Formats: sequence, C-alpha cells, structure tokens
Amino acid sequence: MTVAPLAGIRVLDLSRVLAGPYCTQVLADLGAEVWKVEPPTGDDTRGWGPPFVGEDAAYFLAANRGKRSVAVDLKHPDGAAVVADLAARADVVVENFKVGDLARYGLAYEQVRARNPGVVHVSITGYGQTGPRASEPGYDLVMQAMTGLLAMTGPADGDPARVGVALVDVLTGMHAATAVLAALRQRDATGEGQHVDLALFDVGLASMVNVAQAALVTGTSPRRRGSAHPSIVPYQAFATADGDVVVAVGNDRQFARLCEVLAVVGLATDPRFVTNADRVTHRDELVPLLQDAFAARTTGDWVEALGAAGVPVAPVNDVAAALEDPQTVHRDLRWSVATPTGPVELLGNPLGPLAGAARDSAPPRLGADTREVLRDVLGLDGAAVARLADDGAVVID
Repeated sequence: MTVAPLAGIRVLDLSRVLAGPYCTQVLADLGAEVWKVEPPTGDDTRGWGPPFVGEDAAYFLAANRGKRSVAVDLKHPDGAAVVADLAARADVVVENFKVGDLARYGLAYEQVRARNPGVVHVSITGYGQTGPRASEPGYDLVMQAMTGLLAMTGPADGDPARVGVALVDVLTGMHAATAVLAALRQRDATGEGQHVDLALFDVGLASMVNVAQAALVTGTSPRRRGSAHPSIVPYQAFATADGDVVVAVGNDRQFARLCEVLAVVGLATDPRFVTNADRVTHRDELVPLLQDAFAARTTGDWVEALGAAGVPVAPVNDVAAALEDPQTVHRDLRWSVATPTGPVELLGNPLGPLAGAARDSAPPRLGADTREVLRDVLGLDGAAVARLADDGAVVID
C-alpha cells in the first residue's frame, strides 16, 4: 500500500474563503489530516452561490476537499479553548485573520508555540504582518489593482480588467503550501517550527515575473495589449470565420511556417518582420495583415493546419469546453466524489497520483466532524462534547 507523502501530518485550518483553504486542500490531497475550523455559520463561501450542490456553493466545493469540519464559536471562551487545544496538537496551523486578531483567542503564533514549539504557523494576510499597510484588509481584486495586474489586463483601448479567477489568492495558496513543506522539512532537521508571514501583495507582485522585471529594467510600466504579448509577436488571439484562435510563435522558424500556412509567405522575408525584435517593433503593421488572413477560415481549420505545421495553436475554449477536452479526461483532472445528494465532480489535483489521498473525499458538511475530532484528538467523551454543544461553544451536525 502506498503511503501518502503527508500521512501523519495534522493541520489546523483556521482560514476562510480561498487562499488559505486552497493551501490546506493541497495538503489534504497530499495526505495530511486537516481540521477545518468554521464559525457556526460556516465558511463564507458555503453561501457564495448559485450554483449550489445541496446547501453548499460550488465555490466552497472548489477548495475544501478532504477536510474534517469542526464548527466552533471562537468568541465563546470554551470554543477558543477547544481550538487552542487542537493547535497544541497540530503540526501546522494555517490562518488568515487580521494582523493581531488571533491573540484575543489565545491562537497567535507565540501563544501556540508556547505549548507546541514545533508548530509551523502560516499567517496569510493582505499585506503581511509588518509595514505601513499591514492593517489593511486583503481581497484578490484589491491585490490585482495594487500589484499592477489589473492595469495591464484588458483590451488596449479599453478599461483595466480583472483576471477572471482569483489568481492572486490561488497563487498565495500554492506559495503557502510550498512554505509548509519547506518548514516541515526544516523542522525535521532542527526540531523547531516557525512562523511564516505570507502576504497576498507580496505574492501578487512577485508573480508579475518578467513583466515586473521589464519595468525594473526600463523604468516604465507595460501597456494593456489584450491577449498580445509585450515582447513576442505574434503571440495572441485572432478572430476567425467562426470564433477565435491563439497562436504562440516562439521563434522565427515558427513564424515562417505560420506565414506559409496562412498563404502570406512574403511576410516571413519582409525586413520589417524577419526577427522577433523586428516584429515587436512593427507590431501595428503586422498584426492587421495576419488578422485578415485568419478571418478567411474557421477556428477548426486553422487549429488543424497550424498544428500539423508545428505552429503552437489552440482554440479559445470556454470553461465548459476545456472541461470536456479529451486531454482533461486523460490527465484525470475531474474527480467524482460521493455526497449525500449524489455524486459530484470536482477539479482534480494536477500533481496526479502524488496528491490523490483525498481523491474520494467530498468537502465536509458544516460541523460534520466536530464530535469525532473532539473525541479522537482531544479525548473528550460524549458528555463533555454535549456540554460544549449545549453551551453554544461548538456545533455538531
């Protein structure tokens, strides 16, 4: 029997919405036991619909596979004590409370560390634990605006546009999961845990990679170009007779093959377009000529012809088409899980078999595991759990 990479690692998930829950879902997929502590009303995303599956929104289902839900009122002293006891037994704590907010519940890093020196404590906030903006809240849209992503996204002659998915949150979740793995490895070597201070702003800015680097080099910001690339041409979408297609021409040989398929061979030897640098300089002259050629045939025609010629090409799929693509099925990116209302498909983890520990585990109902976690982890008997529930400190499904 294969042992999951994080088997035996226990994670206390105090996070909500997306960045933190995405991190802890990755850890669950890798085999960690994740205790998702939720307020009596549940994670906000349970209600962020439609669409819903049963009582839970698709948004919640996207980031909470493989976890055990423990519903606790942190504002109740006994509830806070329960969570502090769980923190004392956890290998990892992930939270996204406002800076300093957890201290009133006895759950700040130093408070947890006093009982659990080996804990890896990850704090996810908008701007980090320090700095002039540390007290400001963090939302993905705000971070896309603050880091320049919003300003450079959208049509050249249009308004700034939000990337259609909460990309900064997702990237922060991945960075958080990476930080956990590194910190656990370091703990293996030293016996000491640590506090990881992770900011959406930091991740968003670092994720601008070559675009931000170009701005550092030139001192100027990139302009919006729609689907086009600032330093590669042609690398963008073109309208066809029945839709849209993208080509990603990465070198001059591919450009020559593109021109051959489009029946505009002369463009490949035109001094304005011979090299990529030439094409970037004369982008405004080249792109309309290519667009005229693309408009003559269908997306399917161009995908077939350009693909056969070795030119990187793809149709502009909508999400439903992407989910139905044969490659999606072949790569096992749709996982079916059983729920009380019937089977539900979830997006799979791209790490494949390495991260299949939670493959058959549906996102939990609110409070579904409160009783079992308090019994199995804290050793509370049925009467003690019932008293906590009667007092309103915890909720049992």
